[in-house]
Amino acid sequence: MTTTLVTHIGSLVTNDPALGDGSPLGLIENAAVVIDGETIAWVGPADGAPAADSAFDAQGRALVPGFVDSHSHLVFAGDRTAEFNARMSGRSYSAGGIRTTVAATRAATDAELEANLLRHLDEARRQGTTTFETKSGYGLTVEDEARALRIAAAHTEEVTYLGAHIVSPDYAEDPAGYVDLVTGEMLAACAPYARWVDVFCEKGAFDGDQARAILTAGAAAGLIPRVHANQLSYGPGVQLAVELEAASADHCTHLTDVDVDALVQAADTTVATLLPGAEFSTRAQWPDARRLIDAGATVALSTDCNPGSSYTSSMPFCIALAVRDMRMTPDEALWAATAGGARALRRTDIGRIAPGARADLALLEAPSHVHLAYRPGVPLVSAVWQRGVRAA
Repeated sequence: MTTTLVTHIGSLVTNDPALGDGSPLGLIENAAVVIDGETIAWVGPADGAPAADSAFDAQGRALVPGFVDSHSHLVFAGDRTAEFNARMSGRSYSAGGIRTTVAATRAATDAELEANLLRHLDEARRQGTTTFETKSGYGLTVEDEARALRIAAAHTEEVTYLGAHIVSPDYAEDPAGYVDLVTGEMLAACAPYARWVDVFCEKGAFDGDQARAILTAGAAAGLIPRVHANQLSYGPGVQLAVELEAASADHCTHLTDVDVDALVQAADTTVATLLPGAEFSTRAQWPDARRLIDAGATVALSTDCNPGSSYTSSMPFCIALAVRDMRMTPDEALWAATAGGARALRRTDIGRIAPGARADLALLEAPSHVHLAYRPGVPLVSAVWQRGVRAA
């Protein structure tokens, strides 16, 4: 198997305190990394690096783990520019806008949906994302939800069944009937393609009892729960996520002290995944990352890339937003976008640069990871390795 030495790394983020300076980022200055096939074989100071079959000179630039985007909605068709334009002119965001994308997605062919997915994946990869989760949720029929997951599963192992995005327009007068469909025939058709089950627990979508029924049915089918929780208002989503040992409670914008305490107590089980792109794109209240981190919760960052409320695939942009508007430090934001995302996906092979981990790396056109927040909007990712192969 071919080995590659990445050397002359000005600043290496390992996310392993034992490998570096003892901080959560495990920083090593003037470092090197050896890639062996798909995995990391060695990490340490450049002057102690072993020989390899080939070498790549990082020329003093920073190297970070590939970003882990643990929440996205990439199987869709259509465009909601008009909605965004109107919202920026004063109209507030509500869950109902999803119906526009549902109509366009149902009308699209499989080839069109896959082409759109691949376009967004390439866009994200060029910005340093090497692992992504994505969901269904824009079909809301048995056939359309299953085909969305089938298309997604061909390109990532992190696939989420979100038949419970909103109540299907077809069941507008029968929400209970739609819950029966989501927990019955639709679940049976979708479970073979998915690892996760999710629900939008929110006013205008699904209440706590409905969400519990959906997540419990999904778990019985072998899927691990995740929850869209407390995005638009206070509600039962976070408490439900902790109760059902969901891998993540996503959004977490409106939290009571009881919600925060629950996430702290479940810090080893349920990650609070914050999605600043949604707040940016809807001019909504920012999640209070500082409150969660100081209390002891585990926090991840993700893009929530979707055509309605957060149409960005850029993890660096979300890092900059988190630092500027959610009171995270640059170190905390980078950890949340890499190791935090891995925790939200219950993965130990990604989100870090350490022997045995998957060789997913992002080289920055900068001497330090701090530039991700220091130079917002600048395309700083100059090279990407995914499973040990140069991908960008």
